[in-house]
Amino acid sequence: MEATRRFLTSLGLPPGDAHDLPTSTKRFPDGAQYRVEIPSTEGPTALAALLEEAQRYNVTIHRISQGSGVMLQTDDEIRDMARIATEAGIEVSLFARPNAGWDTSAMALSSGGKSIAPRLRGQEQLVYCLEDIKRAADLGIRSVLLADEGALWVANEMRQQGELPADMQFKISVMIAAANPASVRLLERLGANTFNLPTDLTLAQIAAIRQAVDIPLDIYVEAPDDVGGFVRLYEIPEIVRIAAPVYIKFGLRNAPNIYPSGLHIEASAVALSRERVRRARIGMDLLQRYYPEATTSQLRAEGLALPQLG
Repeated sequence: MEATRRFLTSLGLPPGDAHDLPTSTKRFPDGAQYRVEIPSTEGPTALAALLEEAQRYNVTIHRISQGSGVMLQTDDEIRDMARIATEAGIEVSLFARPNAGWDTSAMALSSGGKSIAPRLRGQEQLVYCLEDIKRAADLGIRSVLLADEGALWVANEMRQQGELPADMQFKISVMIAAANPASVRLLERLGANTFNLPTDLTLAQIAAIRQAVDIPLDIYVEAPDDVGGFVRLYEIPEIVRIAAPVYIKFGLRNAPNIYPSGLHIEASAVALSRERVRRARIGMDLLQRYYPEATTSQLRAEGLALPQLG
């Protein structure tokens, strides 16, 4: 195995998982080690409730993400999310959909084919996904969630060629499930700006991935049930230390999957958003207790993918 490990090292990849858990010296553009993300913020009403709760609990939220997709919000709803977020100085990332799990794919529903569910199925779905990205950009959003490597590559080409804004950010969904340094580096080279790691990686595995890439890592410290249901709050200090720059992401265990969301379950979506902020307060208290020197970003700091109004 030593020859293989030496070859990996020659490529700039770690020779194995980083069991020594080295401290990351990489940072966000403003010098911060971590930021806080609240996922599954499904629309402007949930976003407004989340910000209200953040003020009540005195917790700074840097980014919110949404899973139902650009396609399932009206223009006015997207503009409202952009306006609310701009006023608060936080990032908004909307999922670019649809995908195989949302169409007529039989394989996506089979026991052995669930991995295809987040992928784009056929060229028409690629077109639809790119249209979602363009619509989001036109309405002021500057970050979209992607779960398909081909969509990432084409979207990055569009960004480079001026078909999308130069400051458009591509956030890679946890559903893409790349789980080793080489795979995550490949996505970085394809144009990823931030990457959501699978929820079950060990600290040593996370540290090895950090050695291979420079983009921020998004890490669930509480994961929804359908992606593991892990509650890793006590690991937050070590995650910040070894994975910086990192988005500490507060999902919610023992909660329903609300995708696709809408008015029919808006009360649930709002309640879940409020509880995620409460969980973030608990997590930040743990971080302050065990790693008080950890540094975070101020809102509106350099590098935040803020919505654009006008």
